[in-house]
Amino acid sequence: MTRLVVATRNAGKVREIREILAAADGWEVVGLDDLGIPESPEEDDVEAFETFEENALAKAHYFARKTGELALADDSGLCVDALGGAPGVRSRRFAPVDEARGERQDGANNRHLLALLAHVPDARRTARYVCAAAAAWPDGRETVRTGACDGVILRAPRGGGGFGYDPLFHLPDEGRTFGELPPERKNRLSHRGRAVRSLLQALAGVDEKGEVA
Repeated sequence: MTRLVVATRNAGKVREIREILAAADGWEVVGLDDLGIPESPEEDDVEAFETFEENALAKAHYFARKTGELALADDSGLCVDALGGAPGVRSRRFAPVDEARGERQDGANNRHLLALLAHVPDARRTARYVCAAAAAWPDGRETVRTGACDGVILRAPRGGGGFGYDPLFHLPDEGRTFGELPPERKNRLSHRGRAVRSLLQALAGVDEKGEVA
């Protein structure tokens, strides 16, 4: 078994990544809370880059050094075509208000997104979720993979599952939002599921010299 630290404070991400990794053999998954790693204010400054890949790698390296273990981190967000790709890497703090983290922040972000898209016709409300999943070792080695999922933004939320923008992100082929899909189906289709599974394939290709395939 190879131990892998899921390097995020986001409870929704921890849950989804655990569920995705549960289908893969050979991994012992632990979270930051399992290791007793206290949250530090400096963590908020780690994701200071303009791409998902850079942010994911920065976070993976930070927690690999902090824990001394192989760390998996992701950076993900919603890219809306009518907004020029926004909120993008700023998806977590999109709303121009100072609200608490978690569900209250999610609600503020969703309300802000709907306000910006209020006059955008349905045909132009296309969007995609993007995720970069990165792994880093304490010795500095790294690898990163990306995944994406296309959808459209509804005019009102549907479903109580998932987190973030999930109740607004509608998949036409499924006829449901991420907030309405069962977790196992969402993980099969989602940007995060695709990125993490691709990353696991890369990690499985690490050869005897410790080089990443």
